[in-house]
Amino acid sequence: MLRERFKKTTGVFWGGTEEEEKKKPQVPDGMFRKCESCGKMIYEEDLCENLYCCPECGKNFRIDPWKRIAIVTDRDSFEEWDGEVSGENPLNFPDYEEKKQTLREQTGLTDAVITGCASIRGMKTAIGVMSPDFLMGSMGTAVGERITRMIERATQMRLPIILFCCSGGARMQEGIFSLMQMAKTSQALKRHDEAGLLYVSVLTDPTTGGVTASFAMLGDVILAEPGAMIGFAGARVIRQTIGQKLPEGFQSAEFLVKHGFVDRIVKREQMRKTLAVLLQSCGSC
Repeated sequence: MLRERFKKTTGVFWGGTEEEEKKKPQVPDGMFRKCESCGKMIYEEDLCENLYCCPECGKNFRIDPWKRIAIVTDRDSFEEWDGEVSGENPLNFPDYEEKKQTLREQTGLTDAVITGCASIRGMKTAIGVMSPDFLMGSMGTAVGERITRMIERATQMRLPIILFCCSGGARMQEGIFSLMQMAKTSQALKRHDEAGLLYVSVLTDPTTGGVTASFAMLGDVILAEPGAMIGFAGARVIRQTIGQKLPEGFQSAEFLVKHGFVDRIVKREQMRKTLAVLLQSCGSC
Protein backbone atom coordinates (compact mmCIF):
# COMPACT_ATOMS: atom_id res chain seq x y z
CA MET A 1 0.00 0.00 0.00
CA LEU A 2 2.77 2.45 0.94
CA ARG A 3 4.67 1.46 -2.16
CA GLU A 4 1.73 2.47 -4.33
CA ARG A 5 1.23 5.70 -2.41
CA PHE A 6 4.81 6.85 -3.04
CA LYS A 7 5.05 5.53 -6.57
CA LYS A 8 6.73 7.99 -9.00
CA THR A 9 4.41 9.43 -11.65
CA THR A 10 5.96 10.96 -14.75
CA GLY A 11 4.94 14.57 -15.29
CA VAL A 12 2.69 14.84 -12.21
CA PHE A 13 3.65 16.67 -9.03
CA TRP A 14 2.21 16.10 -5.55
CA GLY A 15 -1.22 17.55 -4.94
CA GLY A 16 -2.57 17.85 -8.47
CA THR A 17 -3.93 15.87 -11.40
CA GLU A 18 -2.11 15.70 -14.71
CA GLU A 19 -4.53 18.23 -16.22
CA GLU A 20 -3.93 20.68 -13.35
CA GLU A 21 -0.19 20.33 -13.73
CA LYS A 22 -0.40 21.13 -17.45
CA LYS A 23 -2.01 24.47 -16.60
CA LYS A 24 0.85 25.50 -14.31
CA PRO A 25 3.58 27.78 -15.75
CA GLN A 26 6.49 25.73 -17.07
CA VAL A 27 10.14 26.84 -16.91
CA PRO A 28 11.76 26.25 -20.32
CA ASP A 29 14.88 24.07 -20.35
CA GLY A 30 18.08 26.09 -20.30
CA MET A 31 16.54 29.25 -18.80
CA PHE A 32 18.39 28.84 -15.49
CA ARG A 33 21.69 27.31 -14.44
CA LYS A 34 22.86 26.32 -10.99
CA CYS A 35 26.26 27.39 -9.73
CA GLU A 36 28.20 24.33 -8.57
CA SER A 37 30.10 26.46 -6.06
CA CYS A 38 27.45 28.45 -4.17
CA GLY A 39 24.27 26.71 -5.34
CA LYS A 40 22.65 29.91 -6.68
CA MET A 41 20.18 29.57 -9.56
CA ILE A 42 21.21 32.03 -12.27
CA TYR A 43 19.13 33.30 -15.17
CA GLU A 44 20.92 32.32 -18.39
CA GLU A 45 20.83 35.84 -19.84
CA ASP A 46 22.35 37.26 -16.64
CA LEU A 47 25.06 34.61 -16.77
CA CYS A 48 25.84 35.51 -20.38
CA GLU A 49 26.09 39.22 -19.55
CA ASN A 50 28.46 38.35 -16.71
CA LEU A 51 30.74 36.42 -19.12
CA TYR A 52 29.59 33.09 -17.64
CA CYS A 53 30.81 33.88 -14.15
CA CYS A 54 28.54 33.48 -11.13
CA PRO A 55 27.39 36.95 -9.99
CA GLU A 56 27.15 35.66 -6.42
CA CYS A 57 30.49 33.91 -5.80
CA GLY A 58 32.47 34.67 -8.98
CA LYS A 59 32.96 31.04 -10.04
CA ASN A 60 33.98 30.72 -13.69
CA PHE A 61 31.67 28.40 -15.60
CA ARG A 62 33.26 26.22 -18.27
CA ILE A 63 32.53 27.64 -21.72
CA ASP A 64 32.88 26.40 -25.28
CA PRO A 65 35.64 27.70 -27.59
CA TRP A 66 33.38 29.98 -29.62
CA LYS A 67 32.22 31.85 -26.50
CA ARG A 68 35.84 32.16 -25.40
CA ILE A 69 36.89 33.54 -28.78
CA ALA A 70 34.00 36.04 -28.74
CA ILE A 71 35.02 37.27 -25.27
CA VAL A 72 38.72 37.92 -25.96
CA THR A 73 39.07 38.73 -29.69
CA ASP A 74 37.95 41.57 -31.93
CA ARG A 75 34.56 41.03 -33.55
CA ASP A 76 34.67 38.95 -36.77
CA SER A 77 38.47 38.80 -36.71
CA PHE A 78 38.87 35.07 -36.08
CA GLU A 79 39.99 32.85 -38.96
CA GLU A 80 40.01 29.12 -38.25
CA TRP A 81 42.96 26.97 -39.24
CA ASP A 82 43.06 23.20 -39.86
CA GLY A 83 39.47 22.52 -38.80
CA GLU A 84 39.43 19.56 -41.17
CA VAL A 85 42.23 17.72 -39.33
CA SER A 86 40.76 14.68 -37.62
CA GLY A 87 42.15 11.67 -35.80
CA GLU A 88 41.52 8.00 -36.36
CA ASN A 89 41.16 5.01 -34.06
CA PRO A 90 44.73 3.61 -34.02
CA LEU A 91 44.02 1.06 -31.27
CA ASN A 92 40.59 0.02 -32.58
CA PHE A 93 39.15 1.13 -29.25
CA PRO A 94 35.53 -0.12 -28.94
CA ASP A 95 32.84 2.50 -29.76
CA TYR A 96 35.43 5.30 -30.00
CA GLU A 97 34.44 6.47 -33.48
CA GLU A 98 30.74 6.36 -32.57
CA LYS A 99 31.35 8.43 -29.44
CA LYS A 100 33.28 11.06 -31.38
CA GLN A 101 30.56 11.27 -33.99
CA THR A 102 27.90 11.74 -31.31
CA LEU A 103 29.94 14.54 -29.75
CA ARG A 104 30.41 16.22 -33.13
CA GLU A 105 26.65 16.32 -33.55
CA GLN A 106 26.04 17.53 -29.99
CA THR A 107 28.74 20.22 -29.83
CA GLY A 108 29.26 21.29 -33.43
CA LEU A 109 32.98 20.71 -32.90
CA THR A 110 35.10 18.26 -34.90
CA ASP A 111 37.53 17.68 -32.01
CA ALA A 112 38.64 19.12 -28.68
CA VAL A 113 40.49 22.22 -29.90
CA ILE A 114 39.89 25.10 -32.29
CA THR A 115 42.93 26.90 -33.70
CA GLY A 116 43.38 29.92 -35.92
CA CYS A 117 44.36 33.57 -35.90
CA ALA A 118 42.53 36.67 -34.68
CA SER A 119 43.19 40.19 -33.52
CA ILE A 120 42.93 41.53 -29.98
CA ARG A 121 42.55 45.29 -29.93
CA GLY A 122 43.95 45.37 -33.44
CA MET A 123 46.98 43.17 -32.74
CA LYS A 124 47.15 39.93 -34.69
CA THR A 125 47.89 36.67 -32.88
CA ALA A 126 47.59 32.93 -33.37
CA ILE A 127 45.07 31.52 -30.92
CA GLY A 128 43.98 28.07 -29.80
CA VAL A 129 41.08 27.22 -27.51
CA MET A 130 40.46 23.77 -26.03
CA SER A 131 36.95 22.54 -25.32
CA PRO A 132 35.76 20.81 -22.14
CA ASP A 133 32.71 19.50 -24.03
CA PHE A 134 34.58 17.15 -26.38
CA LEU A 135 35.88 14.17 -24.39
CA MET A 136 36.85 16.61 -21.61
CA GLY A 137 39.36 18.34 -23.85
CA SER A 138 41.52 15.23 -23.96
CA MET A 139 44.55 15.34 -26.25
CA GLY A 140 44.51 12.86 -29.08
CA THR A 141 46.39 12.92 -32.38
CA ALA A 142 44.01 15.46 -33.94
CA VAL A 143 44.40 17.88 -31.04
CA GLY A 144 48.19 17.52 -31.06
CA GLU A 145 48.37 17.94 -34.82
CA ARG A 146 46.18 21.05 -34.85
CA ILE A 147 48.16 22.70 -32.06
CA THR A 148 51.49 21.80 -33.69
CA ARG A 149 50.37 23.19 -37.05
CA MET A 150 49.18 26.39 -35.36
CA ILE A 151 52.56 26.82 -33.64
CA GLU A 152 54.52 26.16 -36.85
CA ARG A 153 52.35 28.54 -38.87
CA ALA A 154 52.67 31.22 -36.19
CA THR A 155 56.45 30.81 -36.26
CA GLN A 156 56.49 31.18 -40.04
CA MET A 157 54.21 34.25 -39.91
CA ARG A 158 56.09 35.64 -36.88
CA LEU A 159 52.96 35.76 -34.74
CA PRO A 160 52.63 35.44 -30.97
CA ILE A 161 50.51 32.56 -29.66
CA ILE A 162 47.75 32.51 -27.07
CA LEU A 163 46.54 29.06 -26.07
CA PHE A 164 43.61 28.48 -23.71
CA CYS A 165 44.19 25.09 -22.11
CA CYS A 166 41.39 22.93 -20.75
CA SER A 167 41.94 19.20 -20.64
CA GLY A 168 41.59 15.97 -18.73
CA GLY A 169 44.96 14.96 -20.19
CA ALA A 170 46.10 12.52 -22.86
CA ARG A 171 43.29 10.64 -24.60
CA MET A 172 43.31 7.07 -23.30
CA GLN A 173 41.55 5.72 -26.41
CA GLU A 174 44.65 6.54 -28.45
CA GLY A 175 47.28 5.30 -25.98
CA ILE A 176 50.91 5.99 -26.90
CA PHE A 177 49.84 7.96 -29.99
CA SER A 178 48.27 10.50 -27.64
CA LEU A 179 51.38 10.69 -25.44
CA MET A 180 53.52 11.36 -28.53
CA GLN A 181 51.71 14.69 -28.92
CA MET A 182 53.43 15.96 -25.76
CA ALA A 183 56.84 15.82 -27.44
CA LYS A 184 55.57 17.06 -30.80
CA THR A 185 53.90 20.19 -29.44
CA SER A 186 56.83 20.93 -27.11
CA GLN A 187 59.35 20.74 -29.96
CA ALA A 188 57.26 23.12 -32.06
CA LEU A 189 57.10 25.57 -29.16
CA LYS A 190 60.88 25.38 -28.76
CA ARG A 191 61.32 26.52 -32.37
CA HIS A 192 58.76 29.29 -31.82
CA ASP A 193 60.73 30.43 -28.77
CA GLU A 194 64.04 30.35 -30.66
CA ALA A 195 62.47 32.69 -33.22
CA GLY A 196 62.01 35.21 -30.38
CA LEU A 197 58.21 35.08 -30.36
CA LEU A 198 55.78 35.27 -27.44
CA TYR A 199 53.71 32.36 -26.19
CA VAL A 200 51.01 32.97 -23.57
CA SER A 201 49.40 29.94 -21.94
CA VAL A 202 46.06 30.45 -20.20
CA LEU A 203 45.08 27.64 -17.83
CA THR A 204 41.35 27.11 -17.34
CA ASP A 205 39.37 24.55 -15.36
CA PRO A 206 40.59 21.80 -15.53
CA THR A 207 44.11 21.60 -16.95
CA THR A 208 45.58 18.21 -16.11
CA GLY A 209 47.61 15.21 -17.25
CA GLY A 210 49.71 15.22 -20.40
CA VAL A 211 48.56 18.71 -21.39
CA THR A 212 49.91 20.12 -18.11
CA ALA A 213 53.12 18.13 -18.65
CA SER A 214 53.67 19.67 -22.09
CA PHE A 215 52.44 22.85 -23.77
CA ALA A 216 50.28 24.17 -20.92
CA MET A 217 53.30 24.91 -18.70
CA LEU A 218 55.69 26.08 -21.41
CA GLY A 219 54.37 29.62 -21.79
CA ASP A 220 56.63 32.65 -21.59
CA VAL A 221 53.75 33.98 -19.51
CA ILE A 222 51.37 31.57 -17.77
CA LEU A 223 47.98 32.95 -16.76
CA ALA A 224 45.11 31.15 -15.04
CA GLU A 225 41.43 31.72 -14.39
CA PRO A 226 40.30 31.98 -10.76
CA GLY A 227 39.65 28.64 -9.09
CA ALA A 228 40.96 26.56 -12.00
CA MET A 229 42.11 23.05 -11.12
CA ILE A 230 45.63 22.57 -12.46
CA GLY A 231 47.77 19.49 -11.97
CA PHE A 232 49.26 16.35 -13.44
CA ALA A 233 47.99 13.29 -11.58
CA GLY A 234 44.83 13.21 -9.48
CA ALA A 235 44.99 13.99 -5.77
CA ARG A 236 44.13 10.41 -4.79
CA VAL A 237 46.91 8.95 -6.95
CA ILE A 238 49.49 11.37 -5.53
CA ARG A 239 48.37 10.72 -1.95
CA GLN A 240 48.61 6.95 -2.40
CA THR A 241 52.00 7.23 -4.13
CA ILE A 242 53.81 9.45 -1.63
CA GLY A 243 51.83 8.32 1.42
CA GLN A 244 51.42 11.86 2.73
CA LYS A 245 48.58 14.27 3.41
CA LEU A 246 48.35 16.90 0.69
CA PRO A 247 48.06 20.65 1.33
CA GLU A 248 44.57 22.13 1.11
CA GLY A 249 43.76 23.25 -2.43
CA PHE A 250 47.21 22.31 -3.72
CA GLN A 251 45.97 21.92 -7.30
CA SER A 252 44.16 25.26 -7.46
CA ALA A 253 45.30 28.25 -9.52
CA GLU A 254 45.65 30.24 -6.30
CA PHE A 255 48.03 27.68 -4.78
CA LEU A 256 50.13 27.55 -7.96
CA VAL A 257 50.47 31.33 -8.13
CA LYS A 258 51.65 31.36 -4.53
CA HIS A 259 54.31 28.75 -5.30
CA GLY A 260 55.53 30.28 -8.57
CA PHE A 261 54.08 27.85 -11.13
CA VAL A 262 51.63 30.42 -12.55
CA ASP A 263 52.44 34.09 -13.16
CA ARG A 264 49.05 35.63 -12.56
CA ILE A 265 45.37 34.87 -12.01
CA VAL A 266 43.20 36.92 -14.35
CA LYS A 267 39.45 37.35 -14.02
CA ARG A 268 37.47 36.71 -17.16
CA GLU A 269 36.39 40.33 -17.56
CA GLN A 270 40.07 41.38 -17.44
CA MET A 271 41.41 38.69 -19.79
CA ARG A 272 41.06 40.62 -23.05
CA LYS A 273 42.79 43.71 -21.59
CA THR A 274 45.58 41.63 -20.03
CA LEU A 275 46.28 39.77 -23.28
CA ALA A 276 46.30 43.07 -25.21
CA VAL A 277 48.92 44.49 -22.81
CA LEU A 278 51.09 41.38 -23.26
CA LEU A 279 50.78 41.52 -27.06
CA GLN A 280 51.62 45.21 -27.10
CA SER A 281 54.70 44.71 -24.96
CA CYS A 282 56.08 41.70 -26.85
CA GLY A 283 57.11 43.75 -29.89
CA SER A 284 56.34 40.93 -32.36
CA CYS A 285 52.80 41.95 -33.34
